[in-house]
Amino acid sequence: MKIVDISGFYSETGGGVASYVRQKLAAASRCGHEVVIIAPGARAHVESRVGGRIVWVEAPPMPFDSNYHVFTRAQAAWRVVADEAPDVIEGSSPWRGGWIAAKAPAPPSTLRALVFHQDFIAGYPYTLLDRVLPRPRIDRLFGAYWAYVRRLSARFDVTVTGGEWLAERLGRFGLHNPVAVPFGIETAHFSPSRRDEGVRRELLAACGAAPTDKLLIAVGRLHPEKRHGAILDGFAHARAVRPDLALAVIGDGPAKAAVARQVAKTPGAALLAPIADRARLARIYASADLLVHGSGAETYGLVVAEAIASGLPVVAPDSGGAADLAWRGRSRLYRTGHGEACGVAILDLLAELETGARGGPTGAPPGDSEAHFTDLFALYQRLLAEKRTSISAQAA
Repeated sequence: MKIVDISGFYSETGGGVASYVRQKLAAASRCGHEVVIIAPGARAHVESRVGGRIVWVEAPPMPFDSNYHVFTRAQAAWRVVADEAPDVIEGSSPWRGGWIAAKAPAPPSTLRALVFHQDFIAGYPYTLLDRVLPRPRIDRLFGAYWAYVRRLSARFDVTVTGGEWLAERLGRFGLHNPVAVPFGIETAHFSPSRRDEGVRRELLAACGAAPTDKLLIAVGRLHPEKRHGAILDGFAHARAVRPDLALAVIGDGPAKAAVARQVAKTPGAALLAPIADRARLARIYASADLLVHGSGAETYGLVVAEAIASGLPVVAPDSGGAADLAWRGRSRLYRTGHGEACGVAILDLLAELETGARGGPTGAPPGDSEAHFTDLFALYQRLLAEKRTSISAQAA
């Protein structure tokens, strides 16, 4: 099977989507499939990868984040689709890339899948408004958006989500054929056995903390939807009660300047560069005391899943993929976007861990990415067979 993924949010310096694409290419190689990623970039060129290749089409940079580019001319992507003659066309964005995938000229037997990597309403309107308006009202205010994505999804055979909760949410808003294929992580990389006392001391020192202090970490792209302001407010609230706390904020992104200003005003906190080395990241997770997460808009929540697989307890918001994952490990949820509630959750979970009290959610560990892609490819093969059988029956 050949899959062409028109990926509007792919960037070599990106976060979750970049990790997902890297894993998908590797899984395609293992399963005997071929994946071609069509991505907007600074110049047109092709990069060969195990499992397929990335075909970059020239496109302008995104106005507020130069790490990403924006599809403009559909014809450039359509030429790649015509050359590749795929069995499956994926649209990985609800915006321009999704429409390019939806309208790409292809035989009727070609399967089209809309892969829902981003919940726009949770990422932006909720982030801006949910402290003053209830979320159902925000959804009603943005009814035009839901009508828009309904029209888009109707052009695809299936709408793929990374979790049951998101499939149910999209179903409530009438998107076409939402099917959950639960995402996963590279579980072989992440384990409590990766704990490294040297890494722990290094991070505590970067925060100006003592070697015996508690190490909290926040990992992820510095973007408004990740709500680092709530994380830092929560940390400051908790540290006012417990001065033995340190927080390492690890990441980069368009909100870096704002996050850096708040970190500079927060004793015990430090802003560190993103970690590209997966082995080092695994050691960091396993060597910390808590992960503090801010985004209530995760479609899955790779960071939270990696932390749980590393044995790291999690403080997470009560919405989105992070909340859906949190029950799989020792965790506390807090009201999304509320710093004081985050601080209370930090203190409560630390107290539980230190007393050895049993409590807090625990469940099955996060799934493995290999299983996700095996299931995804099997779904595509089944839908392809059904579509071709239907076309043959109509022709007869």
